[in-house]
Amino acid sequence: MKTKAAVLYQPNTPFKVEDLELGSPRAGEILIKVAAAGVCHSDWHLMTGATQHALPVVPGHEGAGVVEAVGQGVDKFKPGDHVALNWAPNCGHCFYCLHERPSLCETYIEPIWAGTMMDGTTRLSKNGQPVYHFSATACFAEYTVVPQECCVPLDKSVPLTIGALIGCAVTTGVGAVFNTAPVKPGSSVAVFGAGGVGLNVIMAAKLAGASKIIAVDQAEAKCDMALGFGATDVLMAGASVPDAIRKLTGGRGADTVFEAIGVPAVQEQCLGATRPGGTLVLVGLSAMGSGTNFPGAIIARQEKTVTGSYYGTANTARDFPLFADLYLQGKLDLDKLVSKTYALDEINEAYADMLDGEVARGVIIF
Repeated sequence: MKTKAAVLYQPNTPFKVEDLELGSPRAGEILIKVAAAGVCHSDWHLMTGATQHALPVVPGHEGAGVVEAVGQGVDKFKPGDHVALNWAPNCGHCFYCLHERPSLCETYIEPIWAGTMMDGTTRLSKNGQPVYHFSATACFAEYTVVPQECCVPLDKSVPLTIGALIGCAVTTGVGAVFNTAPVKPGSSVAVFGAGGVGLNVIMAAKLAGASKIIAVDQAEAKCDMALGFGATDVLMAGASVPDAIRKLTGGRGADTVFEAIGVPAVQEQCLGATRPGGTLVLVGLSAMGSGTNFPGAIIARQEKTVTGSYYGTANTARDFPLFADLYLQGKLDLDKLVSKTYALDEINEAYADMLDGEVARGVIIF
């Protein structure tokens, strides 16, 4: 069948929207009619070359849609089911899955980074040549074929637009607060970066009972958004930010600092904003090959903890329904995240708006 998709052929070139061939789902695979896909920085990293991947590739990893057809052996899903896409599929039986770290599952790493399905082949092609799948989801397309492990059932009362955001930004941000470094009631939190992920960190910190939530961003519009999502204080990015955070936290620094950008220089600044005995959580993805210079003497003498958070340390089978339920209860205001919607043909405009810092989260609607 044909599917209209956004394709990246070379780094630092625009996405090209065109028709591709899409093969039928094979054993253990599902054909999804995509309903919504979030405009996330992780796909932009493909365009800049910060994330290296086989090309050409159809990006898109934050998505939701409706099951159109299933391949042999798929018995947990049927046509008409609503699903949110999980870009870090987990097997349930490898070392990391058995040690409650399914987001680190080692079973599917090789094919996912190769841009293929689990059998090492692609379902996407053009003129007989393979087109690769980003994160096994490739949801910047009208239709996509994904491994069944990439699908999590979504209650039909949850809008598919919201389901798409649960597939990445929500789980990454809320999961960092709930799973990676649980925020305690009455504690202080600083969040560097008030984009889609950072705003979810802020919402979750508020829900967890943090008494002070300090948001930092270089865009005034993002700082204004942060206040609307629960930040108690906002600071414009700059060299003096760690000092300002210490002044707001009794001279100590924040109990927990979340870096949601992935910029090494900002990560280093975040360490100075973390109190002795506190925790710095690196949520944003840095460019491949980049490095961060943390002073070991300060980390040791001040007993600061630095930890990564990949996909919010999530168990997607557990967390997607939990976050959807919190949304339905009105405890996570995810509707407010969707600043603007776009058609697939407007994908380059959507990324320009994201870089301008004027939207919390753009969403492509199919």
